[in-house]
Amino acid sequence: MIARARVAIGLVALALGGAGQAEPALPPPYAGAYQPQGVDEQGQWQQMDEEERKLAQSDLVIRDQALNAFVRKVLCDTVGPDRCGSVRPYILRVPVFNANMAPNGTMQVFTGLLLRVHSEAELGAVLGHEFGHFEARHTLERFRAARSSTDILAWAGVLGSLAPSYDVVRAYRNLEIALISNFYSFNRDHEREADRLGIAYLNNSSLRPQGAAQVWERLIAEYQADALSKGLKKPRLDRVPFYATHPPQVERAATLTLLAQPDAATRDDGAARYRAALAPWLPQLLEDQIKLNDFGASEYIIQSLAESGLTAPLWHARGELYRMRGAPRDLANAAQFYAQAIALDDTHAEAHRGLGLSLLKTGQVAQGQQALRRYLALKPDAPDAKLIGMMIPKEVPAP
Repeated sequence: MIARARVAIGLVALALGGAGQAEPALPPPYAGAYQPQGVDEQGQWQQMDEEERKLAQSDLVIRDQALNAFVRKVLCDTVGPDRCGSVRPYILRVPVFNANMAPNGTMQVFTGLLLRVHSEAELGAVLGHEFGHFEARHTLERFRAARSSTDILAWAGVLGSLAPSYDVVRAYRNLEIALISNFYSFNRDHEREADRLGIAYLNNSSLRPQGAAQVWERLIAEYQADALSKGLKKPRLDRVPFYATHPPQVERAATLTLLAQPDAATRDDGAARYRAALAPWLPQLLEDQIKLNDFGASEYIIQSLAESGLTAPLWHARGELYRMRGAPRDLANAAQFYAQAIALDDTHAEAHRGLGLSLLKTGQVAQGQQALRRYLALKPDAPDAKLIGMMIPKEVPAP
């Protein structure tokens, strides 16, 4: 799938290059963060600041200091310390691909984005794109256009009312639509301008700017995999609010390829640092993605993360994906995947749990109970310990 996406991007890049659009981009001089003008705008800025305070208290905000420091460093390394000083990033546990930025400097970074990018350069490309909207005053234009509405910042109330529980998993999809199609929807010219600014920041940084195009070629491949799993010939991006207002993915990937500084292709993209920073959170982010019940996309994401080999967390995630779909053959596959995870890490408690449940459902009772005993031995205080214990007969001590 990724190879097919690259061929399409290459063809479009040739066409765009022939049209004279191949000049690498550089950022303009920084004019500083925008300051509200007039009493009316200053009042609305105060309202936005108040909504940010509510956002900061939301249960969806991830407060892990190391992860927050890492994301902020990537942003600063991308746009530069002068621009970075005007941004206050918040990482939200929302398993969809997105980031956005409000006119007062509030940036939201969704965990679905963190799961899908593979390097500091790729994350910087998306964060730089959002900062481009901010610097070009696109968010301010949207703010002014909507300022007569009483729910300009209703998104913050929505975020504050949600908890990181999958009782509200369907609300994530609704949240994505509400966020992107309402306040943070820009027209395609704005998106193209933000793309140019985003790649310009990367060109001027120490990161590899070619990472920007890789984000979009991987998304193209993900949508193709998702469409294939649903029996569609191609993805229907026009039905997704975020992408209905964005330039076609192939076009933007090709444009970013052309605008990246050619002699910067050998720069470090920070992939190893990115994997290390995300490692403690990877199992949780994979679990959140799998619970969206989007099999094709989830399978693709797991496979794309396994470019250098499947690890125990990735084998476990694949087992969870197949077990949740639950067809007879899926359960047999899931058991194999859990076994692979255990072979790499016998202390992976959740892999023993998944293996035990899969084996029980396929009629392999003794083996399943043995796996569940191992799970409880590794994790005696597990939240589901009592439930799992009911599936295991008590062992009678030898006389």
